Amino acid sequence: MSLKIRGIRGAVTVKENHPDAIFTATKELMEQLVAKNHLDVDDVASVVLTMTPDLNADFPAKAVRSLAGWQWVPLMCASELNVPGSLPMCIRVLVHVNTTLPQDAIVHVYLGDAVALRPDIAANGSTGAQNRGKG
Repeated sequence: MSLKIRGIRGAVTVKENHPDAIFTATKELMEQLVAKNHLDVDDVASVVLTMTPDLNADFPAKAVRSLAGWQWVPLMCASELNVPGSLPMCIRVLVHVNTTLPQDAIVHVYLGDAVALRPDIAANGSTGAQNRGKG
């Protein structure tokens, strides 16, 4: 199988717009995303993080940089579109990773109320092969 760049998605909600809440939630999301996909930081090309406009107390990238080896990964933070009726207090992530895995083996992670973003693929905080009994 050839090496390809794949996107791994994830999201988490927080209860308050506070630096500690943003840091803790982002770190938990990334730790689960890394564990469920057996990621090696050397295979990560970049990470895009967004937050809904009601979150602005801190940068979620700080939590990612706190993980061992992640200080060298290019990170970008942005504001999520302010769509009326969309899920509030939400941090989203898109990790670009070099892998030989097919798309359907990628495990996407949705935590807290963010499960509502992708109920079609979110189950027990994950998607991908894990939900199909492959891992």
